[in-house]
Amino acid sequence: MIRTHRWAATAFTCLTLTGIAAGPAAATAPADGSSNAHATDAAFLRASHQGNLTEIAAGKDAQKNATTDCVKKVGEVLVRDHTKLDADTRALADDQGVDLPLAPTKEQQDTLADVMSKAGTEAYDHAWLKAQAAAHEKTLARIDNQIANGKNARVTAAAKAARPVVAMHLDMVRGGECHAGAAPKAIHAGNGGPVATSLAAGVPVAVAVPALAVGGLLVAGGAFWAASRMRRNDNR
Repeated sequence: MIRTHRWAATAFTCLTLTGIAAGPAAATAPADGSSNAHATDAAFLRASHQGNLTEIAAGKDAQKNATTDCVKKVGEVLVRDHTKLDADTRALADDQGVDLPLAPTKEQQDTLADVMSKAGTEAYDHAWLKAQAAAHEKTLARIDNQIANGKNARVTAAAKAARPVVAMHLDMVRGGECHAGAAPKAIHAGNGGPVATSLAAGVPVAVAVPALAVGGLLVAGGAFWAASRMRRNDNR
């Protein structure tokens, strides 16, 4: 079991990098180390970025390792939507001088590594859906807290714009059951910047952020190659 978690964690680490393949994860803070954002707003941006990285990695993994078309479809939607949401988050963080974490939290990494250890089995789909339901419930609670207590109008507006998207994701995995349904083909942007603006016009993510799309595929391929090599070595 320890070996299984080790190769899963390795693959997760590589998959996480696909979420930052198009640019640096950390925003450039003012030279004096200060930030234009209130502590509540800064915490929201950081947590949102970590959540987006996690969902992008989870979505990519589901597309490869889920056993049902429904879960694969939900994974595709998560990659699409959280890539767009993270573009908004990055732009806002950069504007506000908020430094962003380079990786998800340890809890997020451990949860996904555990799910990945069940790759290719029915247990994977169940564990993936359960993890996504819990994650999106937490994300909605964080969004609602920002809406109620946020100090920065732009950050709060971004939270309001993200809420229906996250709520739709939760509906797709609520109760650990898969309900892919008719997910929208594109989501509207908040106020995150040029990439967000092009997405607001209905431009697919693969067109709006080609560097991320191509880089993600390359790194994801390397992730699973490394994971499979480690898995084969562990089974010897």
